[in-house]
Amino acid sequence: MDENHPDGFLRHPREPIGKRDPRERIGDHREIYAPSWREDHLRQQGERCMDCGVPTCMGGCPIGNLIPEWNDLVYRGRWREALARLHATNNFPEFTGYTCPAPCEPACTLAYNADAVAIKSLERAIVDRGWEKGWIRPEPPVRRSGKRVAVVGSGPAGLACAQQLNRAGHGVTVFERDEALGGLMTLGIPDFKFAKHQVARRLDQLREEGIEFRTGVEIGPVVSLAQLRERFDAVCLAIGAQQHREVSVPGRELKGIHFGMPYLTAENRRQAGRDRLAIDARGKRVVVLGGGDTGADCVATAHRQGAAEVAQISVREQPPVTRPADNPWPWQPRTYEQTYALEEGGRALFALNVTAFVDDDEDGAVDALVVERVKWTLDSQGRRVDKTVLEEDIRIAADLVLIAIGFQGAQARAFVDQGLALADSGTLATDDAMMTPLDGVFASGDARRGASLVVWAIGEGRDAARHIDTYLMGASRLPPSLQTLTPPTDD
Repeated sequence: MDENHPDGFLRHPREPIGKRDPRERIGDHREIYAPSWREDHLRQQGERCMDCGVPTCMGGCPIGNLIPEWNDLVYRGRWREALARLHATNNFPEFTGYTCPAPCEPACTLAYNADAVAIKSLERAIVDRGWEKGWIRPEPPVRRSGKRVAVVGSGPAGLACAQQLNRAGHGVTVFERDEALGGLMTLGIPDFKFAKHQVARRLDQLREEGIEFRTGVEIGPVVSLAQLRERFDAVCLAIGAQQHREVSVPGRELKGIHFGMPYLTAENRRQAGRDRLAIDARGKRVVVLGGGDTGADCVATAHRQGAAEVAQISVREQPPVTRPADNPWPWQPRTYEQTYALEEGGRALFALNVTAFVDDDEDGAVDALVVERVKWTLDSQGRRVDKTVLEEDIRIAADLVLIAIGFQGAQARAFVDQGLALADSGTLATDDAMMTPLDGVFASGDARRGASLVVWAIGEGRDAARHIDTYLMGASRLPPSLQTLTPPTDD
């Protein structure tokens, strides 16, 4: 199989690593993905890569992953070299290999008129093999710079920033306000979508490389930013963007209406044995507001908790199954694809706008939603600017409502009070070097860009580390990361 076969895409159909049967996986919290894969299968999938002269897949990847290179190395059975190429641009490829929606795949040249290379499956297989073979080991720096950096937040952006800075020789301490490290990789994404041992082994690697972690420390309200600046030569704020978007309609104060992320966090804590379940869907009629990834995770979690029925409502119209004329390749397709959560059951409802929550029996708890069916007028950027109401006063029964319509910036009021500024989007304002108005204080990830994908967070963390290294040393040998200008949004 060492001979080059440029027609592999003609001889092998696209066959990504599959998922477990929905009827089986809905009964547990183990990962939804097939637990194993065959090497010959993945080598065939790597052979499908055409090694394009202009690899558009790399343009679709925010961190510029060297996709054709590791596709070819997998095809040739050179797995350890493939892992090295993967790690050259991505600190935590399992984070993306398991959870990223893979914008690289619809940008693949094959996707123009055929099935894209199974890039995400190849990425996952490479890093799986790396852990299995013991190839992923701590890489502490040869020498230390004597500089100390505080990273606030232990999600993908904070961890990537910390690892890069540590490898540049700086002493790094990561502060996390929660009791567990990993940010939303640990407390937000459900276990069945991303098993937490995958975070734990990376944290072990980072500790052995010399990074210090401190949990249960909230910077801003408890430990001031000024105190942190006195103790460290630079600070990176990677605090995420968990300021929830609200549904401000009559009845919002009723019991049984919760934001989706606290719901997921409570279940993750229960699965880890750290807390009792705070919000339980068992036997209830559940309505999830929001058609994005968080909404899908809420739907799947409600299934596993034993909900009587689940409906997921999107304010947008159902996308077409094929690309519209104004959405050509290689742009990200605005098409409909059933989520893993709806594969397991539940109803997907589109173009419904909530106008009220109702308490029929006056016990203080929600019993139904009132919605209107709408058609939206969009501007040139695809934003909703006006609506036509097609049908009013539609009632949907609900005992539990989960609001998962996105986020509107960082939870940063305490930092603003201490000298930082917010952009119009609610994110932390920075200059081109990712520095805030306070000298030596940088921002990274969702806190700077707004809620987006894990791959963007990793890239942001890597770039912040490069800017901080330059600030401390006058120049940096750390590689740049992000390749495009604006992240996708999810509502």
